[in-house]
This record gives sequence, C-alpha cells and structure tokens, in this order.
Amino acid sequence: MASRFRVLPGLTARTAVRESLAGVTLLALAVPLNIGYAQIAGLPATAGLYALILPAVVYALLVSSRQLIASPDAAAAALVASSLGGLAVAGGADYATLALAQAIIGGLMFGLFALFRLGFLANFLSKPILIGFVGGLALDILVSQLAKMLGVKIDSGAEFVDKLTALISGLGTANVFSIALSAGSVVVLLVGRRFGRQVPWALAVLVVSTIVVVTTGLEARGVSVLGPIEAGLPTLSWPVLPWSSWLALIPSALALTMVTMAEGLLVSRNYGEKRGYSTDPNRDLLAFGAANVAAGVSGGFTVGSSTSRTAALDQIGSRTQLPSIVAAVGTLLLLVFGTALLEHIPSPAIGAIVAVAILPLLGIDELRRLWSADRFEFVVGAVCFLGALLLGPILGILLAFVLALVNLAQRAASPAIDTVGADGAAAPRPTPGEPVILRFAAPLFFANAASFERAVSDLADAQPPPRAIVLDLEAVTDIDVTGSESFAAVSKKLRDRDIRLAITRVRTDLTERLDHFGLLEGVIVYATNRDALVGEQSGPPRTAAKPGDAERS
Repeated sequence: MASRFRVLPGLTARTAVRESLAGVTLLALAVPLNIGYAQIAGLPATAGLYALILPAVVYALLVSSRQLIASPDAAAAALVASSLGGLAVAGGADYATLALAQAIIGGLMFGLFALFRLGFLANFLSKPILIGFVGGLALDILVSQLAKMLGVKIDSGAEFVDKLTALISGLGTANVFSIALSAGSVVVLLVGRRFGRQVPWALAVLVVSTIVVVTTGLEARGVSVLGPIEAGLPTLSWPVLPWSSWLALIPSALALTMVTMAEGLLVSRNYGEKRGYSTDPNRDLLAFGAANVAAGVSGGFTVGSSTSRTAALDQIGSRTQLPSIVAAVGTLLLLVFGTALLEHIPSPAIGAIVAVAILPLLGIDELRRLWSADRFEFVVGAVCFLGALLLGPILGILLAFVLALVNLAQRAASPAIDTVGADGAAAPRPTPGEPVILRFAAPLFFANAASFERAVSDLADAQPPPRAIVLDLEAVTDIDVTGSESFAAVSKKLRDRDIRLAITRVRTDLTERLDHFGLLEGVIVYATNRDALVGEQSGPPRTAAKPGDAERS
C-alpha cells in the first residue's frame, strides 16, 4: 500500500527527544564505520563522513520508510573498490572523481526505476542470491581488514586470491602491537554487544584505542593511524570526466543499484510490516536516487541501505528518520571543529570494527539453513558466493541474474499437474473409461507447454481411454502462442480418438485469451468440477456454455 507523502512520518513533539537521542547513537555508530567503509572503497575518510551529511538529509526528507538508514555499507564499498580499481589508482584524484560519477549514475538509475515503477526487478535477486553475493563480498572485505588488524601491507584493490596470498605470505611482517590492539578491540566489541547493545561500543573502541596509541607512542612502533583529515564543509561540485569514463561506469553503477534496491526495499517492507506502517517502494527508490546524486555532488560515494544500523536504532525504539538528520548535523560539526580528534585513530581498531560489523554478512548460518531446506537454492547461493568472490562483483551480479532466470525457468517448466475429483482433492487413480479431471497449476506458456501436452497425451493413451478429459484451469492465469499451439494439438488428438475435451473453473480473462486463439470450438465449458463430472458421465450437454460464462467456483 502506498503511503501519503509526508516529511518525517511518525515524528511528533512527544517522540522528538527520544529520536534526537537516537540520532546521537547513530552518529557514534556511523562515524567509525563510514571511515572504515571509505577506506575499503579506496577513498579518503572524508568521503565516508561527507556521505553522512547531505545524502542522509535528502534521503530522510524523501523516503517513505520511517526507519531504514541510508549510508555507504560494506557491500557497496567493496563494489566501489573492485569496480574502480581497473579504471584508476585508489587514493588518487581521478579515482575519487570516478566514485562521484558512479554515485550520480546510480542515482539517475534509481530515479528511472522509480519513474517507470520497476522496483519489481529487485525480486529477481532472491534471498539465496543475495546471501551468496553479499557473503562473497564480505569475505573479500574481511581479508583486507585482517591485513589491517595484523599490520600487514597488502593491495586492498587487488583480486581476492592475490590479497589472500599477500596476507598469508606477509604474516612474518605482522606487527605485534597492531595484533594486540585489534584483539582487544574485537573482545570489547563482541562482549559489549552481548551485554549492552545500546552502548556505542565502536565509538568506545575508537576513543580508547586512540588514547592508547597517543600515550604510549605506538605509532612510532609501526601501528598505522588514520592520518590528517581535511577539515571543513563538503563543497558542491560536478565530476568532470570524458564521456568514455561515464559509459565505463554504467555496469558497476547498475550492479550497485540492483543490490541496494533489492536489499533496501526488502528491509524497508519488513520493518514497515513489523511496526505497522505502510511504505511506498517507488518513493523509496526516488529517495535512494536523490541521496546518491547528492553524494556524487558533495564528495561522498555510493549510498546504500544499512541493515545493521537500522536494526540498532529499531532496538532502542527509533521510529522516524530524525536520527539521520541529527547524525548529519553532528558529522558537520565534527568536520568543522573536530577533525584533529580523528588523526590518530589506529587503523587496526578501524579494521576490527569493520570486521566485526561484516561477520554476519558472510551468511554461513543462512547457507547452512539453505542446505537443509533446499539443495538447489543452496547451490544458487554457493555459486553466487564464489562468483562474487572470484569473478568480481560485476560478473557476480550478472551470474546472479542468470541463476535467477534459470531457477525461474526450471520451476515454471515443471508445474504441478494432478488428477483431481469433484471437490478439487487429489484423485491419483482415475477409474478407466470414466471422465478424468486434470489440474494444471501454472500459466500455460512456452516453458511448460511440452509438459502440458505430455500429461494430456498420457491420459489419452491409457487403456481403456477415458470417455472425457476435463481440464481444471483455475490456476492457469495466462496462455501464450506456444501454449495455444499445445492446447490445439491435444484438442485435435482427443477428437481423433473420440475423447471429449472440456474445461472448468476458467478465469474470465483466460476465457477471452482462449477465444482469441480460437481454442474454444468444440470444447465444453463448465463452471465447476462437479458439474463437469455429472455432465461428462451422462454425455455432453445439448448446448455448450458460451465463452465467459464460466466462473471460478
């Protein structure tokens, strides 16, 4: 159900204080994570902080969801890094410009999807596909963060196998102080999350680890730190690139858009249903589009949906988008007055925060459940996992769509085809020589036309043959040209064998389609299965029902 357009839905004077305090919590969560995600993407820390300001405010004012938090996330950061790594050197000016252009292209795509109401395309990314795809990206990110935690130098923009090889071969150069700092950070994050979820443990880790580094001189002992961060407000500008570069960014922008659309709309709908408010998918797509354009013109990078932050704020009772605006104001103040506080943040601590945050994205438990529930769905998830990990995100997302189509075709090509009784219950052993009701539980189209034709032919070939075959078409919502040819073929075969053909429980729109293809000539139409059995056991009625007369029972 579409929601009436309203800015900051759910916000009242009574809830304003609670929502403002939730904004402070969001700021504490978002600053360290966005700095880490910017580093994953190969961008300066300011890119992650800028993405918390204008994009977050624009999204909060436009979106229909009261809770979904829009921000760069781990999967988006990994996609940015892997897709831009072949076009420019991470950390350079050209690389940052490409990231801005990529966000703008993605924003325009979101706008087009909203304009043409194409949000349904996200449904092609089923849960197994999302689990595998995001899990592969998460493992790729985890290798980079482990290197940071150990103090081992690797090329974070390299392919997964190269990064893993570099990490293993560089273990001898690991820094013991980095390891100790990382281990302490991980313990605090995991234990703290277990006993006090509402406490901003990531912020506590950053503050304490920074104090430790400054007071003990660990930076001089090989512990890497964030370094100087440019102070000041984000400036509005348009990325200047040749057209060839803009065109080269389209595939990666499309991949980012599809993943964000699938995950964002799903999480938005789930929280809306959980908390009793309606959402508008197309309005949410428009909000994502505007947020990404805002990121592209204000120095950020691609904005997606943050499931972890949304869950964290839901747990503390937030039910509006005000926290995003409060966090944006806080980030703005930090950039103007507090960048010096960020310079000595140790990279191992940032790596620990990001690593702990993305561990759930690996999807190990989900893949285990898929293995128990459906082996084919598990294979789909596993292939997407390996595809994203070994082929890269662009080929990985293409592989995901191919698998989705194969899965769809495989299921559509083998619909349920049952013989039923007058009450619709299964009747697997029809009496020889008596009328048989066959229920086909899918639209009749090119993928399953052969299955339909084979099922009817098998009944007709029985000895003795049935006196009539009645097709229960309640579940057949449509028929295409190939399906009509199969229907005509079985109709002719039954006439040649002197077996009557009847149809029952036909939808009005399907009746019109059958009539359009000329398939109703000589076919008896009944309203119910019971009418069909009575009529065919005593012989065909004197006058067949006219097309459109049949109604669903």
